[in-house]
Amino acid sequence: MGKTPDEKKRMKKDKGKGRSRGLSRRAFLGSMALAGGTAVLGHPKKAGGSENFTGYPGSYGMLTDLSLCVGCRSCEKACNEANDLPEPETPFTDSSVFDEERRTTPGVYTVVNRYETPGGKVVYRKIQCNHCMEPACASACPIHAYTKTPEGPVHYNEDLCFGCRYCMIACPFYVPTYDYESALEPKVEKCIMCLGRIRDGLKPACAAACPMGAVTFGRRDDLLKLARQRILRSPDTYVDHIYGEKEAGGLNWLYLSPVPFEQVGFPKDVPMQPPISYAKGFLAAVPSVFVIWPAFFGMLYAAVRHRENHETEKEGAGSEEVRK
Repeated sequence: MGKTPDEKKRMKKDKGKGRSRGLSRRAFLGSMALAGGTAVLGHPKKAGGSENFTGYPGSYGMLTDLSLCVGCRSCEKACNEANDLPEPETPFTDSSVFDEERRTTPGVYTVVNRYETPGGKVVYRKIQCNHCMEPACASACPIHAYTKTPEGPVHYNEDLCFGCRYCMIACPFYVPTYDYESALEPKVEKCIMCLGRIRDGLKPACAAACPMGAVTFGRRDDLLKLARQRILRSPDTYVDHIYGEKEAGGLNWLYLSPVPFEQVGFPKDVPMQPPISYAKGFLAAVPSVFVIWPAFFGMLYAAVRHRENHETEKEGAGSEEVRK
């Protein structure tokens, strides 16, 4: 039986939405994580404590120009040394790491990947925490282990973390990573944009080490102006878009690229609004009993297990001393 014109029109519309529906699963899971973290604490708030928070005025940021990166991995080495991270299994001078796409891991806060684009152009991309202006990780964390600092970086306090991992689900860039080897000390690891160095009047390590000037440190507003100037001066070099100006409500880490951003691994489903706005809609639509109690008991269980693990560790250490 033939379909009416209205049915055909509706099917065509649904087909066009198919991709967006699939991509929205990540946003849905992120909303659940945000809702779980914020429901226990009350109405979700902006990272800066204000309903109209849009980042701290005058905050610092970073601008990565992918057209200048040559894949030397100097930034990786500098990050490793600045944060006292373990030596990598593959030396920083070994280009074989580019044979597969990498992501950050516990003990590796930044990585550089190589992409061969459809047009035959080779582009290198540095990956690390993007330090969202309204970070989903901070909004999702029920105990405020994450803090959006006035300087710009999103700081993480491992002493507060009990391992719920809501931040990992909420992050639209898949950045926070969980250290599963520290079962007695739950810990999430990520770049903090060298906050200590910034407060000491220094550049973040990766920006200071880059020999090509591909990573620039400065005030976010100044970096946006610089990025626009580069696009205007060399329109054939860059895509006419500053990634991070508006994505996820704005990032303190900005990017310029000579090719479309999706060709170098940037997620295409990141909304322009802060992720917390989706959680607010979710909380308004779902009766609180379905969110608050599961989240509360889940966190209570995690906190109790965390305490029990600490006590077991102490008892084990005490027994060891007695045996000695």
